[in-house]
Amino acid sequence: MRNEKKIFRSRIGVLLTGLILVPFIPMCISLFLNKAYQGFYILGGVLLFGILIITGMRCVISGEKLYLKMWFISNRGVNISDIVLVKRSYNPIASHAASFKRLSIHFKTGGIFWLISPVREKEFIEALKAINPNIYVHIPEKTGKWWRFWDWDI
Repeated sequence: MRNEKKIFRSRIGVLLTGLILVPFIPMCISLFLNKAYQGFYILGGVLLFGILIITGMRCVISGEKLYLKMWFISNRGVNISDIVLVKRSYNPIASHAASFKRLSIHFKTGGIFWLISPVREKEFIEALKAINPNIYVHIPEKTGKWWRFWDWDI
């Protein structure tokens, strides 16, 4: 079981995706109305590249390590035994997460943490705890209408 490889794709949040795409709409309209088709194609290529980046984010648990991957590129890897805390975060800083609803993973070395947003959070946490049962998990359930927009995912 330790050598089993589990892959968790990143959650894609509608709110974050919308905030990224909204500035492109006026540019596309302007380029199209002014018949600047070359600029329109370049902007389309930039958008396509962004979509490829967002859809390629993965968290991979392989053996005793956790890897963050972007398509076939392994960005980082860490021993799961070094993880001490997993908690909910809505921190908007740039991270390996395509959603504002994130997990903050803290390590033994103080001050270092990762922000990720796996789609199957509970299964992801269970897989981590199967390898390192000493991980403290703090994920409170938010209820009410004001917290629902964080859960808009693709």
